[in-house]
Amino acid sequence: MPLLHAIREWRIDRMTDRVARRPHGRQARETYGADDAHSFAWESVLAALKLGPDDRLLDVGCGGGVFLRHAAEETGCTATGLDHSREMVRLARRTSGVEVVHGEADQLPFADGGFTAVSCLVAFFFFPDPVGALREMRRVLDPARGRLAVFTTAPEAKGTEAAPYPLATRGHFYSDEELARIGRVAGFSAVEVVRTDEWAQLLAAQP
Repeated sequence: MPLLHAIREWRIDRMTDRVARRPHGRQARETYGADDAHSFAWESVLAALKLGPDDRLLDVGCGGGVFLRHAAEETGCTATGLDHSREMVRLARRTSGVEVVHGEADQLPFADGGFTAVSCLVAFFFFPDPVGALREMRRVLDPARGRLAVFTTAPEAKGTEAAPYPLATRGHFYSDEELARIGRVAGFSAVEVVRTDEWAQLLAAQP
């Protein structure tokens, strides 16, 4: 039984990486490169960040780069993406036409205060060290002008099409209060968590 359990867990990890946590393969390219990839999050994230032509946006966990392209075209901001899937980095570079860097959310390869806005759409769910990732996002934000918007999956979505099993067993769900506390522990101020719908949370904050 221990061996069978280990094999099952390995298969779940492999599937989760392929389709969501570290996407790769033809299906992942089609999913995350689609023109409407994660479009359900765009409006609320852009409303929270209030981007303009003088803004420098970093999108952490940018996937196929579709939001990067949309944000740059919609607001005129300068956009940069980061993802830990090398395949997504290559796809995002083609899709968005902006700078996209390979890296980890808890070790951002950027200088302090280099961005006025940081976004993260449907990737925070998989971060093993959420406080560490948010601290890094805070570090790279301009301390005077910086804004953060993290769109993530609410606990109520567990087991639904938004977070189906067994993939949901690899995600991290937080209550609104827990999510706000994580933001404050990471050093953010003006922390607010709102529900964009029953299954989604938006964490907005300032450094």
